[in-house]
Amino acid sequence: MLQGKKIGVTVPAYNEEAFIASVVQNMPPYVDRIYLVNDGSTDGTGRVVSEMCRDNDRLVLIDHQTNRGVGAAIATGYKKCLEEGMDIALVMAGDNQMDPAELPRLLTPIIRGEAGYCKGNRMSSLRHMKGMPLWRRFGNWLLKWATRVSSGNHEIMDPQNGYAAASAEALQRIDLDSLYPYYGYCNHLLAKFTVAGVRAVEVPMPARYQGERSKIIYSKYIPRVGWLLLRTYVWRMKMKWASSTQRKPAADYPQPIAEARQSLPEASRRE
Repeated sequence: MLQGKKIGVTVPAYNEEAFIASVVQNMPPYVDRIYLVNDGSTDGTGRVVSEMCRDNDRLVLIDHQTNRGVGAAIATGYKKCLEEGMDIALVMAGDNQMDPAELPRLLTPIIRGEAGYCKGNRMSSLRHMKGMPLWRRFGNWLLKWATRVSSGNHEIMDPQNGYAAASAEALQRIDLDSLYPYYGYCNHLLAKFTVAGVRAVEVPMPARYQGERSKIIYSKYIPRVGWLLLRTYVWRMKMKWASSTQRKPAADYPQPIAEARQSLPEASRRE
């Protein structure tokens, strides 16, 4: 618990046998629950975590029998956070790319009530991008602009960074079941929060590489996420239109208007 808030961390893991123990062991003591979602791993990830559960009462192992995707694993963890009454839900990757020392910086804006969603920003300076391959920087740059248009959050700098915290109230405003199940979920999540009226902010932090190998194949990833962003933009425009028509006098519409699932005001831009 931190400043009276119960903290739950979701750790999605797919074939992370070499790194998963370090992720769990380095989790700060104020974290109340660690929901490790083993997403159909074919290596020893499940075995390693099962053994650690014997001596760590904060650790909860959730098994996906098949590989459903990182977005689906995170949605599973978010739901568990809500089910067990966590006030704030964080995501830390199972590949040890996310420094636990940065957790308080993600939590602070939410604890203070300044935002419902806070994520890391590795693109804030050249120093923070140190170690990031040039091709990945270029891909992130392209997706930054596409995500700004798609999500309606025109201030976002690093949409691909999954190191993030969300308040329980923010998660309750969105449909977790429809979250994009693969890489690209983070872009989809930003649009969902915009439509739901959840304020999203970023905090600068350095990229961190520990010898792990990325599972993202950018030649396939960018086109797929590009198509996702286009569909998401169309969905957001439909929701915006539905929200605006509902605010007009009922006499203007003799036929019933289908109620939009999310009709909250536009999300405020980050500071």
